[in-house]
Amino acid sequence: MSSVKPKLYYVYDPMCSWCWGYKPVWQKVKQALTDDVEVVYVLGGLAPDTDEPMPEMMQAQIASYWKKIENFLGTQFNYEFWTENTPRRATYPACRAILAAREQGAGETMLDAIQVAYYTQAKNPSVHVVLMALAKDIGLDIVKFETDFLALKTHQALLTEIRFARSIGGNSFPSLFLVKDDKSVEIPVDYKDADVTIALIKMRVNTDKTGISVR
Repeated sequence: MSSVKPKLYYVYDPMCSWCWGYKPVWQKVKQALTDDVEVVYVLGGLAPDTDEPMPEMMQAQIASYWKKIENFLGTQFNYEFWTENTPRRATYPACRAILAAREQGAGETMLDAIQVAYYTQAKNPSVHVVLMALAKDIGLDIVKFETDFLALKTHQALLTEIRFARSIGGNSFPSLFLVKDDKSVEIPVDYKDADVTIALIKMRVNTDKTGISVR
């Protein structure tokens, strides 16, 4: 029997509103499975870089998603974002900020900061100065953060991580994949009940059921 813990891949994007809605349940899932699996965060890359303002129709569509999530889960959103910013359909900057923060051991802390700033404080994480301010707020070495954030290797690392996410089936966010003995199986996301997901993963970990080979 392998002594290596199975891996639970959490595929997400820092500017994915469903990931924000799932956050409270995900925290419970993660905490309950500390002894059973190694949790690995994987950036899925929702929207590539662009300097173009988001079309008004798309803004209205995304705002409607927020309302749907709010009604379904009770999640908090600050709709002033749409009037106080020039939204861009670009999440790669926020993704690179997480990779740069990860270099200082603060990837998850930066994720939390981005989500809170975006969804509750109406700040735009597609903007460089906003991400720099968040890095400062969470106590990062700002010079190192900016150097890493702007580095070509960081963008290349993001593209590599996105390709990995796609290779295991991570085409929507959030999504969960359990890898055990080089076999991957997707775990359904239950947005309301952490216990359902916890029980399913524990069952998978403790049986010989296999999924798709990731070799």
